[in-house]
Amino acid sequence: MEAREVLVSHNLKSTTCRNEVLNLLLNSSQALAQSEIEKQVDHSHDRVTVYRTLKTFLDKGLVHKVLDDEGGTKYALCNECAEDHHNHEHVHFKCENCGQTLCLDKIAIPAIELPQGYNISEKNLLIQGTCKDCS
Repeated sequence: MEAREVLVSHNLKSTTCRNEVLNLLLNSSQALAQSEIEKQVDHSHDRVTVYRTLKTFLDKGLVHKVLDDEGGTKYALCNECAEDHHNHEHVHFKCENCGQTLCLDKIAIPAIELPQGYNISEKNLLIQGTCKDCS
């Protein structure tokens, strides 16, 4: 699916920045940090515009956040999300060799029972090791 079609299907206006950022994510096999995205888009888009684009994509269920081992945030496309429901409780994997952070969509985060009075708002599970390309 092309970026414009995806934007239209999520009721978003097609802008140059949105198209460029979405194309990067559509063509990437790994999660990308905002700084990585900024380096690859047209330099006429400033940091704030890229940030707002990513925030809009998060709000509309197009992308989800991936936390890496250094406390940074990366972004990856959602497969089964919508504006009112994010379903991305899957494992993320960071390769210690090449540095890529990948979504392992088919591996769900195990159920976790917290003590009474605690409520889960978000779950993240990052596994580190060597990816299949580096093994």
